[in-house]
Amino acid sequence: MTIGWGILGAAKFAAEHMAPAIHAAQGAELVALATSSPDKAAPFQAFCPKLRLHDSYEALLADPAIDAVYIPLPNHLHLEWSLKAIAAGKHVLTEKPMTMAAPEFDRLIAARDAAGLLVAEAYMIVHHPQWIKARDLIALGAIGRLEHVDTAFSYDNRADPGNIRNRPETGGGGIRDIGVYTYGSVRFAAGAEPLQLEARLRRENGVDTWAQVVGEMAGPMGRFTYSAMTSMRLIARQEVVFQGETGLLRLTAPFNAGLFGEATIELHRKGALAEILRFPAVNQYVLQVEAFGRSLRDGVPFGCPLEFSKGTQAMIDTIFSVATEI
Repeated sequence: MTIGWGILGAAKFAAEHMAPAIHAAQGAELVALATSSPDKAAPFQAFCPKLRLHDSYEALLADPAIDAVYIPLPNHLHLEWSLKAIAAGKHVLTEKPMTMAAPEFDRLIAARDAAGLLVAEAYMIVHHPQWIKARDLIALGAIGRLEHVDTAFSYDNRADPGNIRNRPETGGGGIRDIGVYTYGSVRFAAGAEPLQLEARLRRENGVDTWAQVVGEMAGPMGRFTYSAMTSMRLIARQEVVFQGETGLLRLTAPFNAGLFGEATIELHRKGALAEILRFPAVNQYVLQVEAFGRSLRDGVPFGCPLEFSKGTQAMIDTIFSVATEI
């Protein structure tokens, strides 16, 4: 069974990452793109010359050759078009954040269940072997009882004020763009949920450009402290460290591993030399598309169900509600 994919909107991210991933994935075919600007289709047609173009999102959703839709629209449009795609009978993979508030996920879950479709957020890291191994090491007690987690993700886009991430009306800001990784990744790897959170943030033109979150989380191994920093105004940085009673895990390039080639986990344990676990370069976007296909064909649970995404969005909602602006 080959899954026919359509993409709503000619987003740069889709052209650079997800469209090539769909084109390359086993069991997937990139069939169509919806855009009102045909010139924006050129980067897609460069590697997929047979790509069919639709001049509206509605036309693509009506295309019988489309089984699944990928939605990389600005954040504030994700919920609307995800629901419209479900209503059109399409399976849906939507960029994060899939909604602007956690309660909105209930509408997606209800629509998914009523239609019997696969509907999910594009949270690619849960498909990468590096993160799956980190989760397994923590669960197996490789670093003892988890005591603290540090996360950081930053980049600098101040030179691009028109970017949707710098615009409040499109749901911009660093927390929604990259906080989903510094928050959701810990929930995934440690099976944990926040108990208490505090936050400080800075805003420019109505969007958060820097945020620091500290607090306490709890999972199967008990309670641990937590800190996260996100920024759209600092030099590029990605880091995650899981500190246990008897060791620690440090992940290199934890959120864009495919852009940096080989990914590693440094495993440090008391009384032992550091172990470097190496993961050959893989395209985590291809892995995501193939995992989506396996879920459709074989019923294999998808790595990022809506219920998980709702939990991360609830954490984001809490952070905004408790944050102090500085």
